[in-house]
Amino acid sequence: MENKTIKWGILGPGGIASQFARDLAFASNAELTAVGSRSLEKATEFAGKYGGKKAYGSYEELVNDAEIDIIYVSTPHPTHRANVLQCLRAGKAVLCEKPFTVNVKEAEEIVQYARENRIFLMEAMWTRFLPVIRKVREWIEEGRIGELRLLKADFGFRTGFNPEGRLFNPELAGGALLDVGIYPLSLASMLFGGQPKQVLSTAHLGETGIDEENSMLLTYEGGQTAMLTSAIRLNSGSDAYIVGTKGSIRIPSFFNAKSATITQEDGTEETFADNRSTLGFVYEAEAAGQYLREGKLESDIIPLDESLQLMRTMDEIRRQWGLRYPFE
Repeated sequence: MENKTIKWGILGPGGIASQFARDLAFASNAELTAVGSRSLEKATEFAGKYGGKKAYGSYEELVNDAEIDIIYVSTPHPTHRANVLQCLRAGKAVLCEKPFTVNVKEAEEIVQYARENRIFLMEAMWTRFLPVIRKVREWIEEGRIGELRLLKADFGFRTGFNPEGRLFNPELAGGALLDVGIYPLSLASMLFGGQPKQVLSTAHLGETGIDEENSMLLTYEGGQTAMLTSAIRLNSGSDAYIVGTKGSIRIPSFFNAKSATITQEDGTEETFADNRSTLGFVYEAEAAGQYLREGKLESDIIPLDESLQLMRTMDEIRRQWGLRYPFE
């Protein structure tokens, strides 16, 4: 497997899949082998646009293609569990778009199946693999800002109200938390690790009953604090500030980070910039491919236990709001 070209399938050729497929063309160890959709016409159009060799008009045909090594699942949140299980039962490795599932019960089911059957599974938290985020982790590990104490991170945008659209429809697990709140929560998890000791949260629930904006305060075992917000009807930006005892790091637009600036206690500043020509999905795709080459069953950058922990945290946050989706 050392030099094998990893052959990818894409299940669900929607908007995020288009971005992933565009970047996959830049991956050094990958090729797009097949696309599966509930519409053959859509699959054919997508494959033609992004260089896929084959197009299927059903997910069943895709997962049963013996040539495929790994499948990228990019369908809406409520179908992740069923789609991932369909891939795993066919023996296919899976990279599943975030959020991993809708709740921890679903996440535990797919993780248990993957582990029991020794099949690779990973949540597609692409931010973790960006060069800027890797550099930030390096600065922190070197002790450049001392002991980590505080994270302030937001991810909010204002979109038009559409009660039937995926962002506002409770039947589609709409709301800010699962769509973009996962990004600051994942960043906090990466920095502080483990389940938060305390979670306090509040949200504005709109007329369809989903969270249009929310605020979260997380406290960790060592007393570290994360102050986080997310929104789909409020343009609050997407910057992150990491504060330590000897300095701080600012990451503009942290979810697709292209730069970060470290400021140390003596006032000196250093900026790391990523002048990539890709969107950034290429890094997680290459990492997943390398894991397969090495025979690994999960990622060390976004391990399955951490994906489960994040789902538990989001379940607790929704519990505090009294938000349950109709199908739960």
